[in-house]
Amino acid sequence: MVKILFVCLGNICRSPLAQGIFEDKINRANLGSYFFADSAGISGWHRGEKPDSGSIEIARKKNIHIENQRSRPVVEGDKHEFDYFIAMDGSNYESLIREFGIPASKLFKLRRFDSLDQNGNVPDPYGGGSNSFLQVFEIIDRSMDPFIEYLKEQQGL
Repeated sequence: MVKILFVCLGNICRSPLAQGIFEDKINRANLGSYFFADSAGISGWHRGEKPDSGSIEIARKKNIHIENQRSRPVVEGDKHEFDYFIAMDGSNYESLIREFGIPASKLFKLRRFDSLDQNGNVPDPYGGGSNSFLQVFEIIDRSMDPFIEYLKEQQGL
């Protein structure tokens, strides 16, 4: 089973959405037995908390349920546990390399798979209102299908 860790700063906005969208898409494609997803934050500021209400609300509107997720920080053991680390922005990407020693071969920024901006960051919607969460959902959703196609190709599926 291929294990993917989605990473943002606090693990309450972007990475829980990414995990939820990924799980929804792979389950609908009957690929759930091939992939496992989790999410974590560079910081432990929100350890044990539910995702932000804005993330929960926008996910629920799209019939994706993330309210049972709980924030956790990236830990040393993740380096050995996960096959891919998907950073939401450049700062998260650099922290994963510098602070956690994640090899570049296992690490991608999510928007590398975004047809509209392969060099961009997924903006942090924290405190930005419902339109910010919708924008983030759309970016993640748009990036996820090509990412899943990449994973399928890598696994020969």
